[in-house]
Amino acid sequence: MTRLSRDKSTSSTMRIVLSLIVLVVCSSTVWSGFLEEDQDVLIPDDWSHVGRVWPSEDLQLTFALKQQGVDVLEDTLRRVSDPGSPQYAKYLSLEEVSSLVRPSELTQKVVRRWLQSHGVTECLSVYTHDFLQCNMTAAVAEALLPGARFHRYVRDGHFQVRSVSPYSVDQEVHHHLDFVGGLHRFPARGLDVASHGRHSRHSKARFHLGVNPSILRERYNLSASDVGSAQNNSQAVAQFLEQYYHPADLAEFMSMFGGSFQHLSLVERVVGTQGGGKAGLEASLDVEYIMSTGANISTWVFTNPGRHEAQEPFLQWMVLLSNMSALPWVHTVSYGDDEDSLSTAYMTRINTEFMKAGVRGISLLFASGDSGAGCRHVPKEENSFRPSFPASSPYVTTVGGTSFKNPFKMTYEVTDYISGGGFSNASAVDNYIQAVAAGLPPLTYFNTSGRAYPDLAALSDNYWVVSNRMPIPWVSGTSASTPVVGGMLALINDQRLLKGLPPLGFLNPRLYKLKGQALFDVTEGCHLGCLDEKVQGKGFCAAPSWDPVTGWGTPNYPALLAALLDK
Repeated sequence: MTRLSRDKSTSSTMRIVLSLIVLVVCSSTVWSGFLEEDQDVLIPDDWSHVGRVWPSEDLQLTFALKQQGVDVLEDTLRRVSDPGSPQYAKYLSLEEVSSLVRPSELTQKVVRRWLQSHGVTECLSVYTHDFLQCNMTAAVAEALLPGARFHRYVRDGHFQVRSVSPYSVDQEVHHHLDFVGGLHRFPARGLDVASHGRHSRHSKARFHLGVNPSILRERYNLSASDVGSAQNNSQAVAQFLEQYYHPADLAEFMSMFGGSFQHLSLVERVVGTQGGGKAGLEASLDVEYIMSTGANISTWVFTNPGRHEAQEPFLQWMVLLSNMSALPWVHTVSYGDDEDSLSTAYMTRINTEFMKAGVRGISLLFASGDSGAGCRHVPKEENSFRPSFPASSPYVTTVGGTSFKNPFKMTYEVTDYISGGGFSNASAVDNYIQAVAAGLPPLTYFNTSGRAYPDLAALSDNYWVVSNRMPIPWVSGTSASTPVVGGMLALINDQRLLKGLPPLGFLNPRLYKLKGQALFDVTEGCHLGCLDEKVQGKGFCAAPSWDPVTGWGTPNYPALLAALLDK
């Protein structure tokens, strides 16, 4: 899973002090105009400073305008997602969503007038009118957003422009904007092949074939006939930070592992620019396993290469969803940030964007992460677990990870110790905690009233992937389990569409009403936590029913299909 993690070390503490100094200096005249006061402005350790951006350099920033009707949007999502509601699956069109959330005429006028007063006229809007993407020079951006100071950073040959200090806006527009994208939030790093060869210790015993499409189909009871055939069905994966798949890798993968079921060997559509160079392992993994599990279903790939250095790739994907009337019904995403590194305003607005997708009947699946419960180390304070976002969002379905009990055999599943899970510190959903049957860690480590995740799980350990024409074993992470679950949901959508039923949409309300029916319950194993005297490296543990490591369990496809095909 793509994840950005920051430890609060001594050096980080020094950078916090420096950031606070900048904040005080820059905010003397417009302190009340800061939009994201709680946004982490630290520079991740793996990004190197190149230098200040020239004043004449072009930047592209994204302005998130305040929306109307958010409460109505949330209520609509609950009604169209609850199988007990008369409005179940009566989804909205993009036009209807736009009518609901479109910013007021006053908001649009005030923001555009403010931009124009600084000479910013080159802006593109979206269908819902709640985002503006504007081009301007760095000098204009710093005048427009007092406190901002743009610098260039590099990692692995990829450059990024970001501000090293918080930004503010004029008081007249403060109440008309949620945030401005392109100043903070560095793109996260993708999977590293070397870091996931964690089963190499088995090679001394004997060669291990590992997980491939046939193993997955056998474990989750998919037959050769469980493939797509509906013309109006599709599925998608999203990639960030120069992650590409190669069509030749997909063809090679299907020739190696797809002989027992009907499948497609070509991606139907790439949204964005498919870059050159080496294929990314994560992109290869996502495409190969959503297309082999959701076999014979049209597949899209959203990719963000060729972007401006000041853009936020994940935010750009969200903006795309707001501007496309026809989209795949299932999207799987392997991306996450630590909640405490993001501003409340940013997470709140992204949650609204998830709701906009849900009311349109789109299922969004996110990987739960590969750091277990995570751990936040704060000097001279007690450790606490560190939830991940968007995995912790109440408006997406989050997928955890499992392993076979015996890695050499088709056995029952246990917790994969890296599987992300826990309780949000940003989103409160008080009914989830009631489902926990396991003994919990000390309550000081997590928020007992937060949204609990994941929602379900699948195998995440020891996969075979073809990347750059090479078969690669021992690839692991919830980046593997998420497209597998996504492919199965796309197959269920296929059957629903063939029966004249609408797609599943936001799955969680229906999933939780099943209370584990149609899933294999995972009851063994714990994931990683803080390495300290109290929990000694252990986070949460699997238990009967729902648990914050594997959710309700892993899919038993025929039973899940039957349970989700009745209305």
